[in-house]
Amino acid sequence: MSAYKHILAAVDLSKDSQTVLQRAVDLAQRYSAQLSLVHVVAQIIVEPAYDFMPPISLDTEKEIMENARKGLETLANALDIPVSNRWVEIGSAKQGVIHLAKEHAIDLIVVGSHGTHGLGLLLGSTANAILHGAPCDVLTVRIKA
Repeated sequence: MSAYKHILAAVDLSKDSQTVLQRAVDLAQRYSAQLSLVHVVAQIIVEPAYDFMPPISLDTEKEIMENARKGLETLANALDIPVSNRWVEIGSAKQGVIHLAKEHAIDLIVVGSHGTHGLGLLLGSTANAILHGAPCDVLTVRIKA
């Protein structure tokens, strides 16, 4: 196995992100690899058929994105990750992570997983979706409840 050169840690900005980051940092140090971070904000789509729900305003979407950028900035600054290696994407986590992996020659994605139980086992998870679509190795870090 050749050494990893560029590792992408996909974080959800929860307290569990620290577990994923610890593993990603450890691997980046072991392999002298470049480390990048990504957080994907789920796109909020409100169907017109649900007119009893107020539409999400552009200001709300901007605020969500700004909060995500600040959260990722805090994590990245603590690890001295350059601005050029941090991304906040909007849309599907699977598509956002896989797109970045392809675009930036990522050779290892590190992502957390709470495991799958019941209905989640049938529907799959974000980590599973990334695993099956990734152009590179994927390390799934078990997040203990």
